[in-house]
Amino acid sequence: MKEFLKKLIEKRKTRIQQIRSAIEASKDVNEVRTLTAEAEQLQDEVRDAEAQIASIEAEEQRAAQQTAELEQRANVPANARLVNGGVVGSFTAPAAAEQRTNANPLESMEYRQAFMAYVQNGTAIPAELRAGIAISTTDSGAAIPLTIMNEVINTVRKRYGNLYNKVRKLNIQGGVEFPIGALKATFKWINESTVSPRQKVDPLAKVQFSYHTAEIRIAQTFLSNILTMDAFEAKLAEVIAIAYLEAMDMGIVNGTGKGQMLGILNDSRVTNYVEMTAADINNWKAWRSKFFAKLPLGYRAGEFIFPLSTVESYLETMSDSNNNPVFRQATGLEVNDGDARNPNGRFFGREISLVEPEVLPDFDTASDGDVIGIFWQPEEYAINENFGFAMRRYFDEETNEWVDKALVVTDGKVLNPTGYWLIKKKVV
Repeated sequence: MKEFLKKLIEKRKTRIQQIRSAIEASKDVNEVRTLTAEAEQLQDEVRDAEAQIASIEAEEQRAAQQTAELEQRANVPANARLVNGGVVGSFTAPAAAEQRTNANPLESMEYRQAFMAYVQNGTAIPAELRAGIAISTTDSGAAIPLTIMNEVINTVRKRYGNLYNKVRKLNIQGGVEFPIGALKATFKWINESTVSPRQKVDPLAKVQFSYHTAEIRIAQTFLSNILTMDAFEAKLAEVIAIAYLEAMDMGIVNGTGKGQMLGILNDSRVTNYVEMTAADINNWKAWRSKFFAKLPLGYRAGEFIFPLSTVESYLETMSDSNNNPVFRQATGLEVNDGDARNPNGRFFGREISLVEPEVLPDFDTASDGDVIGIFWQPEEYAINENFGFAMRRYFDEETNEWVDKALVVTDGKVLNPTGYWLIKKKVV
């Protein structure tokens, strides 16, 4: 039975691939609808067959376990008696295939084709395909298909966003106050004649997320050269994800909070800082006495943010009086800058997130008082988002070309600034 189901799945998947190719080549709306319905039915059959195989394998595993237990029970002394050792096997035939329908219009092949035509040629998406789709743009806009957005999310999780991947992600309504404080009370010894006074509770600190709209612009000449739907969707997802994550990393550190997310360096609540000279930052003892000695116990497990140039010029050049390198044994410094997807490391047992000088200036080019490093608790920074991207297009009169832009609403803020420390340059 299992082999039959596997062959059935293989045949259905082959037919689905043939249908997708036919849909991409078709110019007839009615034909596309018919083929799409057939593909969805075949996909349902594949899911049901896979569920039946999983059920059969689970039953096989249970039977094998019962057999092993029976054999184990059989290994008993000659004068022992086996009680309740019988095993009864059963097999329940899978229920009839459940009929499923794809209720989300953004997943249909018709909408995906219409979206591709809209981005590449400006062809308006038919009204019947837009029914039930809520977008934040005017009627000339288009919601991005789920196939593309799922690929964006996967790209976000796997590849880019050195800082973004570490912070907390929220999906709450804009304008709602988010409580971040903690209740405090005082302990007091009492006896028979005294009672503990009622504790006054300080108000909870709160953060409120706003509706900030951002856009990612893509030149028309770029997308119009991508012909197949799979290649178009994959490339558009990659372009959106990379641009989005670059902006998120920059915003986490430098966001102004005016029409955009509020970054660490512009948050007035982040007041902890240490000043370090060139000699200090190159000396592991100075790191211990000037920085770590000031960290509260509850926030010592944070992480660092440094530009790579500062790490190479000062942290990796720590040496003793004989110019022997001591950075590794003294600080545990390890840097993985050769990996473009995960260019991080460790410093005094804490993670390092390496960033470009546009995010944080390196020590040599920074001015007196500039922040050249950050010690933070990544989970105490939150980005409020829902990946609700929508596409708009317009004609750029200066470049004489159509431009497509993806719009998204997002915001970001530090939740609890207590565990954030700014490392500033001090000129002697």
